[in-house]
Amino acid sequence: MMFQNTPARWFGIFSLALLVAGCAGQNAGELLSTRIVQAPASAIAGEHEIFVATTRAKAADAKQVFSGDRSPAISFARVDMTVPSIHKTGEIERRLNGQPSDPAKYFTAKSVATFDSIGGFSKSLGADIKERGGRAVVFVHGYNTAFDSAVYRLTQIAHDAGYTGTPVLFSWASGGRVVDYVYDNNSATAARDALEETLRLVAKSGAKRIDIIAHSMGNWVTMEALRQLAVTGDRTLGGRLGDVVLASPDIDVDVFKSQMSRYGKPDKPFFLFLSKDDRALDLSRIIAGNKPRVGGYENAADLAELGVVVVDLSNASAGDQLNHTKFADNPVLVKLLGEKLLQDSTFGTAELGREGSRIGNLAGGITQTISSAAEIVITTPFEVLNVVVGGAK
Repeated sequence: MMFQNTPARWFGIFSLALLVAGCAGQNAGELLSTRIVQAPASAIAGEHEIFVATTRAKAADAKQVFSGDRSPAISFARVDMTVPSIHKTGEIERRLNGQPSDPAKYFTAKSVATFDSIGGFSKSLGADIKERGGRAVVFVHGYNTAFDSAVYRLTQIAHDAGYTGTPVLFSWASGGRVVDYVYDNNSATAARDALEETLRLVAKSGAKRIDIIAHSMGNWVTMEALRQLAVTGDRTLGGRLGDVVLASPDIDVDVFKSQMSRYGKPDKPFFLFLSKDDRALDLSRIIAGNKPRVGGYENAADLAELGVVVVDLSNASAGDQLNHTKFADNPVLVKLLGEKLLQDSTFGTAELGREGSRIGNLAGGITQTISSAAEIVITTPFEVLNVVVGGAK
């Protein structure tokens, strides 16, 4: 049933907006602190170098590093992060603005290095990629995400997933406020050329395999960049493109179909994680004229025909009230994601059995997140590989 322009409808939108605002990264803004508490090595669970390509303008407050304003040029940086030993898988332990950074308690940015040239960034990135075996993952964040929150999220994913390659954050100019939905959508659109350039740069810097993880509105800029690569005849980045994970895509279903049609069926299927109880996408759907979003779409077979493996996480537990970041904040799912990224990405007609095994393992892992008996259907582009899994007993 279509929503009418009534007070009840707008009350519902306002209530959802408040919910989104309340869960959108507390006290977002400060990445750096003027004081870092000394912590023993035993208090640190891990150290991660996060490479950054961003279309954000530099922030007036140096502690924020980059703001929500747009820049016409791409900026490059590297953030050295630590994760505390008290960290719980799926969570992000973060300090309040104005507090000193305590690596024993919080995710901590030890330092941020910026690069004056693309060459300097590529050299540093290439050295790290080589040291880590030639693999890199590019993470594209979603709507209502400040720069610090994006850095924290990629750090958490890399740490919890046990990812051993080089993590690269592509951060487009999200305003970091719930009221900036239209601004964010325009910022994501304006960043598509920059993401295409960043993907090519990662390839030129020596990556033999490049995985992509996109979340929410980040799927929009990701699909646009992939579409552009296809138009140029280089849709797999010279054979370097690995897994493409589309988590909770905030894209109109018809637009997504158009993008996939222009890209063509992938040589190996994309993984699309959706959840019918995603309350953040409920808000997006209302704003978009009550048109369905891909991340909440109910016709999985319709999407699978486009060349994607559709994984319905509706019955999986979430770490937030919105059910919008299950892929990252569900402890089992984020570890499972890491296992998938570390597997061989080779895929061809003669290797459908191996890909079927990957999908079967994925299904088996997902059932561990179900607290009561239920069915999860993983719908694939290959009819013989359709997997139906019962919930954990």
